[in-house]
Amino acid sequence: MATKTEFKNFGTPDEVRSFNHGRVEIINIAGGTVGRLTLEPGWRWSADVKPIAGTEWCEAPHFQYVVSGCIHVKMIDGSEFDLNPGDVSTLPAGHDAWVLGNKPAVLVDWFGATNFAKAA
Repeated sequence: MATKTEFKNFGTPDEVRSFNHGRVEIINIAGGTVGRLTLEPGWRWSADVKPIAGTEWCEAPHFQYVVSGCIHVKMIDGSEFDLNPGDVSTLPAGHDAWVLGNKPAVLVDWFGATNFAKAA
């Protein structure tokens, strides 16, 4: 439980990781990590982040909120679905994802940002 007030802004994140077609801004606060992912049209995890992660599937679990844009997710078990603005999702390890349409997708992630696009 927090014992003091803390606030930060994504305008001045603690860390920024850029990759092809996107970036993740990281804020460390109250002993946790929050990330804002901005994924441009054409972004696909298996093309743009897989070379950084060095894994076949995204192994970062996510607890995220979609602010804008649309993401298509394919799970290792073959199930597929879209995430749209206003959706909150939990994704276990073992997925691929890509931006649908011609608008950037912006997501706030309270769990998986710690390791997202971080070299193995």
